Amino acid sequence: MKKTILSLILLLSIFTIKAQFAASNFTLLSNISPQTGSGTKYSGCWGWTQPVTNKEYAIACSKNGTYFVDVTNPLTPTVSAYVAGTSSNGSWRETKTYQNYCYVVCDDGSSTGFQVIDMSTLPATVTLVSSNMNLFKRGHACWVDGDKLYVSGITYSNTATSSMNVYSLANPASPVLLRELSQDYSFITYVHDAFVRNDTVYASCGYQGLHVFKFNSNNTFTQLGSLTTYSGSGYNHATSLTPDGQTMVMLDEVPASLPIKVLNVNNLSNIQVMATTNQFPQTTPHNPFVVSNQYCFISSYKDGTQLYDISNPSAPFLAGYFDTYNQGGGNNNNWAGSAYAGQWGCYPYFPSKNIFALDMQNGVFMIKSHLFQNLLTDVKTNSVADLDLRIYPNPAQNELSFNLPAELINTATTIEIYDAQGKLALSRPVNELQSLTIYQRSIKLNNLANGLYILKLSANGNLLSSKKFTVSN
Repeated sequence: MKKTILSLILLLSIFTIKAQFAASNFTLLSNISPQTGSGTKYSGCWGWTQPVTNKEYAIACSKNGTYFVDVTNPLTPTVSAYVAGTSSNGSWRETKTYQNYCYVVCDDGSSTGFQVIDMSTLPATVTLVSSNMNLFKRGHACWVDGDKLYVSGITYSNTATSSMNVYSLANPASPVLLRELSQDYSFITYVHDAFVRNDTVYASCGYQGLHVFKFNSNNTFTQLGSLTTYSGSGYNHATSLTPDGQTMVMLDEVPASLPIKVLNVNNLSNIQVMATTNQFPQTTPHNPFVVSNQYCFISSYKDGTQLYDISNPSAPFLAGYFDTYNQGGGNNNNWAGSAYAGQWGCYPYFPSKNIFALDMQNGVFMIKSHLFQNLLTDVKTNSVADLDLRIYPNPAQNELSFNLPAELINTATTIEIYDAQGKLALSRPVNELQSLTIYQRSIKLNNLANGLYILKLSANGNLLSSKKFTVSN
């Protein structure tokens, strides 16, 4: 009888929690808030999948530090580790990952530098590798592309500033400065955030708009295009790009309630705004996360996680939402107080397709959408050339890295390596390979003999792309 009563209480409490948050085409899996206290407690977030165990971790930045939450079972998330931040009042903290390293930047005035954290020993613990001002004192945001770390909005310990810097991650435990953007383009006074793919940098430059640069092999920048005048312009905050590279979602944060912009970026010398949209007229979108040529997740402060269908860039529409901020916003028709409360960001790139969302007041949410879970990856299997597969280094020695096309992040894919005679030398499921970033993987070559090889990428029995490379030991 006692067990029956306890089960009923548990079920009622679950239904009560679910009923508190407005949703459409989304399901709440769990909600925890590891940092005690009230008010604004959290900021930036990211995720990491451990390659050996396939465990999934939500990385939640708080005012005091960074939490590493095991969300492999999204119904029962558990805090595995915590690292105190470089400021105990870090209202602007952001993070990204590369291999088994986590990089954390903080843009609070009392920050004492940049943190590098080794996650290889999770779930038991993490190791703080460095936390100092040797590279910079403050950074506003960061992004990893290949073996490079881009940090925007930098302040050095001597109070000098830099709009954006690029660091080499050749030794991921110890990043090395490669270039300051100001060395080539001093007219850019500040980069708030940047989305980078294949060394093409989409820099959100605040009131200076969107500027696109190429980071060249000689460690210099070349400008490719810009968008500085457009409908609903304001403080250009953040962008995200579709896998086919044709469509970009762009957000302006200030003033409040500026609409989402969907751009055609096929021609970077003539970027076009195809459409603007918003769930409510007062909604303030914050951060976009494109997952396919069809869907983009957007974290929109008081209106939480929104899933937009952008398959027709001229007519985007809201396909679903989960509102993590039940204190106000459009779903409660309550816009009192600051517009900049609620959800900061989300991470929709786990292999499980579960979504981690971080609300500044309400903490860590694990949610899912059947629309995303059932999404058929938009891979053009009849055209190998459509997939942008890059391999490096070439020639290779003991290890080969490659970019995983964004279309395939949540798809069962296989890497096969054939020698010059067509004999299969190696075959591995991609989800068993070391993850460098969400877009990069690495495969051990197991002492292959010197010579010419072909790497083939396949999914569901279909050849998607192939590249030649050489092994030279």
